[in-house]
Order: sequence, then structure tokens, then C-alpha cells
Amino acid sequence: MDVAALADLLHETSIRHGAFEAVAPPHDWWDWYAAYMDARQAGSSPDDASAAGGRYMAEVKGVVVSSS
Repeated sequence: MDVAALADLLHETSIRHGAFEAVAPPHDWWDWYAAYMDARQAGSSPDDASAAGGRYMAEVKGVVVSSS
């Protein structure tokens, strides 16, 4: 991945993380970013990558967002 593509992916990731950040308990943003970016690089859609980030945070890091 070239620098411009990586910058675009990081920007997209930061925007998508905002929705998670708004409802999540304190956490390390880079954990969600890594899961999201890994999913995107594997071909997932932005929505599926966001879900992957949420699953990773819940299952691996114990950061659970309430479903209310």
C-alpha cells in the first residue's frame, strides 16, 4: 500500500471510529483502528470493518458497547 492509500485508509478509519468512540467506554483507539484496517485490507466493506472493530474490542479487549 502506498503512502497516499494508507493516508486515505487512516482518514476513513478515524471517521468510522468516531461512532464507536462516542458510545464506548475508555479504550485505546489504536486497537479498534488495527481491527478496522485489517478488515478493510482484507476486502471488507466499511460497515463490516466497523463491526469487526467492535467485535475485536469486545472479544479481545473486553471493551463492550451497550446495545441500547
